[in-house]
Amino acid sequence: MENILQSFQDTLLPIVANINTYLSNYILIILLVGMGVLFSIKTKFVQVRCFGEGMKLVFGNFTLNGGKQKSGMSSFQALATAIAAQVGTGNIVGACGAILIGGPGAIFWMWIIAFLGMATIYAEAVLAQETRIKYPDGSVTGGPVYYIRNAFKGGFGKFLAGFFSVAAILALGFMGAMVQSNSIGESCQNAFGIPTWVMGLVLVVIAAFILLGGVQRIASVTEKLVPIMAGLYLIGGLVVIIARIQYIPETFAFIFKYAFKPDAILGGSIGAAIMAAVSQGAKRGLFSNEAGMGSTPHAHALANVSSPHEQGISAMIGVFIDTFVVLTMTAIVVISTLYAGNGPLSTPELLKQNAEIGTLVKTNMAQVAFSTIMGDSIGNKFIAICLLFFAFSTILGWNLFGKINFEYLFGKKSTPIYSVIALVFIFAGSCLSNDLVWELTDMFNNFMVLPNAIALFALCGIVAKSAKDHIKK
Repeated sequence: MENILQSFQDTLLPIVANINTYLSNYILIILLVGMGVLFSIKTKFVQVRCFGEGMKLVFGNFTLNGGKQKSGMSSFQALATAIAAQVGTGNIVGACGAILIGGPGAIFWMWIIAFLGMATIYAEAVLAQETRIKYPDGSVTGGPVYYIRNAFKGGFGKFLAGFFSVAAILALGFMGAMVQSNSIGESCQNAFGIPTWVMGLVLVVIAAFILLGGVQRIASVTEKLVPIMAGLYLIGGLVVIIARIQYIPETFAFIFKYAFKPDAILGGSIGAAIMAAVSQGAKRGLFSNEAGMGSTPHAHALANVSSPHEQGISAMIGVFIDTFVVLTMTAIVVISTLYAGNGPLSTPELLKQNAEIGTLVKTNMAQVAFSTIMGDSIGNKFIAICLLFFAFSTILGWNLFGKINFEYLFGKKSTPIYSVIALVFIFAGSCLSNDLVWELTDMFNNFMVLPNAIALFALCGIVAKSAKDHIKK
């Protein structure tokens, strides 16, 4: 049985990888950049104009206890749930994979994608608020399927919404949960010697308790978990940065230099190297901050706010925190310890040697980087604990988003079935091949972007009006 499963994985992996290569290297980059540029112009660069307003809105009345809402969530609870989904393995494992494959310059392209993505996610949150549904019992729901149907009436809109829902259920509720539990299982096994299947069972039990409590319990957990886990990770990262402070200028030089001359460190032709840097930045940037993917609008639709614009600028801060704060912390730690100062990956020759030996891979790079300062035992355990928080919080957010789409397709009475299947995938992810799990998740993430982007382009007038009305006020 084990041989049959392995054979199936070996056959499926290259097929999925080829699909992702085409989508990530061409379609995804065009769509992400195109949406970001369009909404930046249409909103008169809302990510710059309203950044201070967004920060004040999010942190001005900061609290870890937003209270139980009659329906939906408070604005901060919705943002915390969105950030819980955004800040996951992509900020640690995904960032490391982008650096390893695309070079340190991939981080620069992640920043570009995130800057443009702040305008895109503003649009998603505004449209989610504009098109959300209120049920007779007072509960609310919303997300891309509703603004897709608003953009395109009739059969075409129904098809696009259905396609998005299926992709979202697979990408977030099922395959995405596998990625998160897989990373938790591997890191905890490396750090604490806990078998992956044991961690899988523990995750299932805790997740079941929270998820079966519904939206209110998820909101209550994420609003407390997100600030604590982010604070813990940033403190650990600052410890490493202070210890490697003399290499920080060189670290940023690596990022900017190899964003435009990645062949100097990756080897090979300049064209292939730039493609690797840009595509890794775009692909892992999307997986990290999710702007344009259509996942976080599900949370922003539930926010109780005075205007769609208000939740739009809150959503922007989520992308900023995810990429420019948490992911950048990972990048600085990894590059300052493994690349700068003649580190073990500082030249094409050393990278090639590492690829042949396989000493450093995306799943252990962060642990090795932190261990250079904290020591092997503490470094491994620190990353394992952070990954546990990050990945588990993402499971909570993504499960909710998948559930909303499952309800859209099959009705509210179907949610127990969805919950059981989702829990099975959480356990299965802790035991399956990491490469296959990541590639499957990337593929369905990419599929989500397609109908979401089509609807966003079609509804850009509504987004522009929201930003314009705010300027007038």
